[in-house]
Amino acid sequence: MRLILPLPGNETFAARLAEAGGWKIGSIESRRFPDGESYVRILSDIDSGSVDLVCTLAHPDDSFLRLAFSADAARSLGAREVTLIAPYLSYMRQDRRFKSGEGLSSKTFARLLSSIFDRLITVDPHLHRYPALSALYTMPTNTLHAAPLLADWIAAEIQKPLVIGPDEESEQWVSAIAARVGAPYTVLNKIRHGDRSVDVALPDLSPWRGCQPVLVDDIASSGGTLIEAARRIPLQGFPRPACVVVHGIFADESYQRLQALAERVVSTDSVPHESNAIGLASLVANSIISSSAASETFVRHRRQSEQ
Repeated sequence: MRLILPLPGNETFAARLAEAGGWKIGSIESRRFPDGESYVRILSDIDSGSVDLVCTLAHPDDSFLRLAFSADAARSLGAREVTLIAPYLSYMRQDRRFKSGEGLSSKTFARLLSSIFDRLITVDPHLHRYPALSALYTMPTNTLHAAPLLADWIAAEIQKPLVIGPDEESEQWVSAIAARVGAPYTVLNKIRHGDRSVDVALPDLSPWRGCQPVLVDDIASSGGTLIEAARRIPLQGFPRPACVVVHGIFADESYQRLQALAERVVSTDSVPHESNAIGLASLVANSIISSSAASETFVRHRRQSEQ
């Protein structure tokens, strides 16, 4: 029997996932010792089956050690296979050295996770300079795509949408969303100057007069691109845009700033947030079901149970 184990803060997503797949959900006790070290205890019985640890990695520095300790505890208690379900996968954007001496944290983080887990399931990782997760991760990975879910939400909620992507590199992704909706699309011209500074140039939107602009993006972290685009769109005589993103991190006060400029702000539930309106549990559950047969023949970290 498959066991779904959420790390603290991931209980809601894990419950939806367990319900979608008809699996058992367990629990983990976690706290810190007075010296700041992490304590974890798995409160559920583990047999020789598969354990899925659910942990979005929007704030990885706060959760990584607890995640690693939980994976090792599950395996030592008899789990045959331990999978990481990370709806949002962090440390993907430091994919080259922008300045001399910088660490390539995307590769380092991939090595760490690959040494701990047997499989990784994630949604729309930031594959900007990597062709696939297999270029980084040595364990099997399942990369899932939320674009159809974003498109279905737009089709159901927005009248006469005009889909607008964040930059020219996103055109293929944006065009696929627009095609599924049956809507026109265009993309912004973006120049990023750092972590929190970005210049955005809008194309001429006049050919789509009468449409409702919908800004789509894979990640909203600082929110700079969306905020600047949402500020400029009404200057061309259009209504305030709706904003639909896969991963809504919304650092600092970026969500409040975007809300003040947008007609509506919506995200998937890859990162718990009040903007969550598009569920990913069924998408992840279907991936687990389709890959479970193959994983039965190959487990990388098998070891004897410890009492």
